[in-house]
Amino acid sequence: MDLVCLDMESVLVPEMWIEFAKGTGNEALTRTTREEPDYDKLMQFRIDYLREHDVKLRDLVQFFEALEPLEGAREFLDKLRRITQVIIVSDTFPEFATPLMEKLGWPTLFANGLEIDEQGFICGYRMRCEHSKLDTVKALQSIGFETIAAGDSYNDIDMICASKAGFLFHASEQVKAEYPDVVAYDEYDELFEGIRRALS
Repeated sequence: MDLVCLDMESVLVPEMWIEFAKGTGNEALTRTTREEPDYDKLMQFRIDYLREHDVKLRDLVQFFEALEPLEGAREFLDKLRRITQVIIVSDTFPEFATPLMEKLGWPTLFANGLEIDEQGFICGYRMRCEHSKLDTVKALQSIGFETIAAGDSYNDIDMICASKAGFLFHASEQVKAEYPDVVAYDEYDELFEGIRRALS
């Protein structure tokens, strides 16, 4: 019983924080888990920055509603889902991701939770589990699934290495250099074939 676990940002959709940063002039928000492996530190910075600059949840959601998946992502996902089960395992939040999930054909999404104060600011977040991606693949393995994983960043490495097969996709040169033993792809056709071989 195989199950594919895919990261979302940079794999199927643009890096949402980077797009927001560039689209609104908030350049400080371009930092992601590619540069900052400590997710809690990164999120606390984002939460503080958003409040300081009077950016509320509704402002983020409105921006993300206009984003489109990466070119070829919907076709890749449709093709992949015809041969195996797929779960999107992401450190994003449903409030951000739902418009993009609709554009991707409503794949299953495992995400985290936001805490919003009465003024509409993000004031905290809740992880589904302590190590969201690693714990997810381990839990799936504990109920009989063999996992195949793909992602682009530091926070994907644990789930990639814990799976029977794993791939970097659209990863930075820095991440590729630090994990030279992980096969890296940059085209959807390559990733599909890598997963197909792992399934067989």
